[in-house]
Amino acid sequence: MNPERSRQLHDAPGRASWKHWGPYLSERQWGTVREDYSAHGEAWDSFPHDHARSRAYRWGEDGIAGMSDADQHLCLSLALWNGRDSILKERLFGLTNGEGNHGEDVKECYYYLDGTPTHSYLKMLYKYPQSAFPYADLCAETARRGSADAEYELIDTGVFSDDRYFDVFVEYAQAEPGDILMRITAHNRGPEPAALHLIPQLCLRNTWSWGASAARPRLSRTESGAVRIELHDASPQFLYAEAASQLLFTENESNSRRLWNIAASGFFKDGFHEYIVDGHVDAVNPQQTGTKAAAWHRHTVSGRSSVQVQVRLTSYEARDPFDGFDTVMKLRRREADAYYEELQHGMTSSDERAVQRQAFAGLIWSKQFYYLDVREWLRGDPAQVSPPIERQQGRNCDWKHLNNADILSMPDKWEYPWYASWDLAFHCIPFSLIDAAFAKHQLVLLTREWYMHPNGQIPAYEWEFGDVNPPVHAWAAWRVYQIDRKQNDGRGDLQFLERVFHKLMLNFTWWVNRKDAEGRNVFQGGFLGLDNIGVFDRSATLPTGGHIDQSDGTSWMAMYALNLMRIALELAQHNHVYEDIATKFFEHFLQIAEAMSSMCNDGGGLWDEADAFFYDVLHLPNDQKVRLKVRSMVGLIPLFAVETLEPELLEKVPNFRRRLEWFLRHRPDLAKLVSNWEAAGRGQRRLLSLLRGHRMKSLLRRMLDETEFLSDYGVRALSRAHLKQPYSFQVDGMDLSVRYCPAESESGVFGGNSNWRGPIWFPVNFLIIESLQKFHHYYGDDFRVECPTGSGNFHSIDDVAQELSRRLASLFLDDGAGRRPVFGDQPLLQGDPHFRQYLQFYEYFHGDNGRGVGACHQTGWTALIAKLLMPRNQGSDGLIGADR
Repeated sequence: MNPERSRQLHDAPGRASWKHWGPYLSERQWGTVREDYSAHGEAWDSFPHDHARSRAYRWGEDGIAGMSDADQHLCLSLALWNGRDSILKERLFGLTNGEGNHGEDVKECYYYLDGTPTHSYLKMLYKYPQSAFPYADLCAETARRGSADAEYELIDTGVFSDDRYFDVFVEYAQAEPGDILMRITAHNRGPEPAALHLIPQLCLRNTWSWGASAARPRLSRTESGAVRIELHDASPQFLYAEAASQLLFTENESNSRRLWNIAASGFFKDGFHEYIVDGHVDAVNPQQTGTKAAAWHRHTVSGRSSVQVQVRLTSYEARDPFDGFDTVMKLRRREADAYYEELQHGMTSSDERAVQRQAFAGLIWSKQFYYLDVREWLRGDPAQVSPPIERQQGRNCDWKHLNNADILSMPDKWEYPWYASWDLAFHCIPFSLIDAAFAKHQLVLLTREWYMHPNGQIPAYEWEFGDVNPPVHAWAAWRVYQIDRKQNDGRGDLQFLERVFHKLMLNFTWWVNRKDAEGRNVFQGGFLGLDNIGVFDRSATLPTGGHIDQSDGTSWMAMYALNLMRIALELAQHNHVYEDIATKFFEHFLQIAEAMSSMCNDGGGLWDEADAFFYDVLHLPNDQKVRLKVRSMVGLIPLFAVETLEPELLEKVPNFRRRLEWFLRHRPDLAKLVSNWEAAGRGQRRLLSLLRGHRMKSLLRRMLDETEFLSDYGVRALSRAHLKQPYSFQVDGMDLSVRYCPAESESGVFGGNSNWRGPIWFPVNFLIIESLQKFHHYYGDDFRVECPTGSGNFHSIDDVAQELSRRLASLFLDDGAGRRPVFGDQPLLQGDPHFRQYLQFYEYFHGDNGRGVGACHQTGWTALIAKLLMPRNQGSDGLIGADR
């Protein structure tokens, strides 16, 4: 067994855990809801980037290449200065939602390169210009551009021209849990010598400024030149830096002089900036004590050469802290290589292995300590000015029970440095390949009583915990259970499955009670994660009045019922009590399927026979029903509600089988919704789906049409037919239209930073592929569809699923001519050897050319590429990746 796998299996809980330390710092704590104490929720304005260097955070810390303990008491990160910047580079810069022409956008160049599940080894890259960082240019040029223009990125400013930049690699290795080795290697890629200041920083999260009695921890210099760390509930720790450095100390306190023009004395959070950049010698503590410390290394790096800085954090006083440093670093690298070599067994393409490994690295680096107590946040802190009374009726005021202080997987630690419930469910699928325990913990966590609302709702995200995301947690829990079971030679974690199942039943009940306006098993739900996909903001009051019956909302609930039924059947094989519960969800699925089917006969149903497509239906106050004929992902989501019942499974659950057979005999109206297939020598296999035969083929005909949904790189979120034929809806003198837009949004709906009107999104594409594989499991190779539509080529549904998987993977893979579609038309990214091997896993992708769009480090759900790249095994259960 390789050492990394052994560490995973034998890891101890708590502070002795290898994972007690990890890449848990946010990359942006400023501009978040949790740091916003304004009256009306102006998060971006109340804590801007300009405040970040000078103002203490209340709920967490941020930094470049940051690492911290699991409680984020102690934070290690890197600051840099090139001798020209106006600001010490302590954190990543980007534009706010209002400043960006497509919403918030980080304006930096950095990559997550490697990582092991136990954080025994981590590596990332930050590209630092040698010229002054173009803060003003990025702001001014972006302000000049409109929503129809491309984003103005750091690479467009010319700061990387003639290779005049540093590649700054940061590596971490743990010799033992909590014994942290940090190595910084900076390469001058340019032809001439250039100044570079490397400043590893140690910061104590400010826990003392908010309450009356909080104890203050302390950092101080020892006689041997180390930094002594004293936390109130732990033994002393020590940070060692190489002798060439100068130790600096200040306080992690707000500089009220700079921020609010209030007289104050002492040392402040921006002390290192003022000392190093502005030359204020009195900005750091000459007594060499404080709550923030740094080791300042000054270099002039020759052209085409490099420098290296090393620091070590230990739980003991070390006589020679750098003895064996290089040996440990090399050992952990070799162990990481051995771990991934074993995981990627059977992957013959070196390019695919590299893409997958970087995807896993991004997933691991996207873990973050997330801390927020809503009750305390609304009330304010005893030692601070009371916040405006309007907050008591404002954002998240109905979520006072929510009290989070956990390590969570973030969508993107700069653009979305907060958990999002449906994103997180998708993160857990690739996570389960490398760390099933963490994936299971994440899914359970969001159903715990300090997350889930007492009414059963799962929190969406901090901008509005009460928003409604698609109910995919049951699907994710079942898939993680399957993957984990395969890894453990068929032994499934029934305790996990049962634990999450009980909480998800509460959530299902919440959906039934809150999102079925007329009690007809046809659901609403709001935007459901698809942002601007519809004519209206589906989460807001409609300008027409009335409500929308949502094709996607109803289909998600059908899928939810089938997921919970399948989990109950698994549990029922060990406790027959669950057979009754499985029956309940089987019946609920049939009722939803019947509602979707019968509605089609009244002229106002979700299925349009003439168009062979599902649409949302607007119910006006005068009882008029209007189909909103936007051909979008909304109409493809019915594919996701599919499950097969094998005869061998039904033999193990006799009570469920009898009830199922009773239904098929006595409810012919519902029996027609269940397909049966006689498997030779095995009995009847049954298919539960919202689609059978005709409708499925009709829907696939649309989906596989390259003039509509099918792109060279996956399935678009909106039909390309709407490029020349936008859908229009008139109301109150307004002409509301939906037009195919393959990349950045041209609309300000939902902030304009996401776009579901044409691009390719990994999560729904992944579900399409899985659903097709399930259909193939039932129908077999004889059921064939034309792919692409109009090509004359007919394939099995499984072949179609594999083709979609291949197209998605091609976004990142070298096309044989040295190009990767994800890089678009950027010559530097496509051709420069110091750029083209490093990948960013974008939020979504251009519907026509595959260029990466949106948040550039959304490795969370785009890390699903790691699952798609796993080789398919013989004797599979028909599902993607190594768990088949």
